[in-house]
Amino acid sequence: MSYTTLVDAATVRSHLHDPDWLVIDVRHQLADTAYGERVYGEGHVPGAAFLHCDRDLSGAMTGCNGRHPLPDQQNLAQRLGEIGIGATTQVVVYDDAQGMIAGRLWWLLRWLGHDRVALLDGGLQVWVAAGGALTDVLPTLAAQVFVARPREMLVDAAFVLERIETSHMHLVDARGPDRFRGENETIDPVGGHIPGAVNRFFKDNLLPDGRFKPAAELRAEWLAILAGSPPDVVVHQCGSGVSACLNMVAMEIAGLTGSRLYAGSWSEWCADPGRPVTR
Repeated sequence: MSYTTLVDAATVRSHLHDPDWLVIDVRHQLADTAYGERVYGEGHVPGAAFLHCDRDLSGAMTGCNGRHPLPDQQNLAQRLGEIGIGATTQVVVYDDAQGMIAGRLWWLLRWLGHDRVALLDGGLQVWVAAGGALTDVLPTLAAQVFVARPREMLVDAAFVLERIETSHMHLVDARGPDRFRGENETIDPVGGHIPGAVNRFFKDNLLPDGRFKPAAELRAEWLAILAGSPPDVVVHQCGSGVSACLNMVAMEIAGLTGSRLYAGSWSEWCADPGRPVTR
């Protein structure tokens, strides 16, 4: 059996010594980019590898391509192979930020054609609460050959601009409601949102303990957000193309497939003063 959206702590624990499974720790903080490696070294799920949000899951910033531009596909594929991901590997990814970073790697793997990837439902907190062990022992990873088979899951700023406030795109912004409104903007230089976007805070997909809401509940909520639009015209964005991926996970759990990501998101959009902004 393969897992493509979520996997619970008990199932992960039963596969910790399975050579066909690989757990990946992607803990990260925007204000302390050394945080993830530091806490990984102090304690992580046994056997887990570590990938860094900036170095591994993002490309180089140019000042106009957003705060977390996508990595080069071949470079990413090489890195994924180095840590032991092959064609049949079941990947489990976790963080301690309610899936915000884990969703990025989930999306990247699917973008490169690898479906066997799931979030540890509830992240590290649920793992520990369920009695899961932590270790500071670094794993011995056996390299694999990862062959990228890219999919069309991405749109760019030109695509968004051409379809603003039309039926050909249903834009969903995953940032907090205050930032969506243009209030309390402390991360990007401009406050507001892309005209026509609707707001679905990524944390609204979760239960109080950080696990995802049941599929039927997510489906009902997302159908209300879609307001009659088909899933394949949905474009997700956030501040920098990271937390938006959690909304894509939620739609997948809900059985609403085919949406795409505007990876540059608000940080890329607002870097061009010629692009329209709504507050």
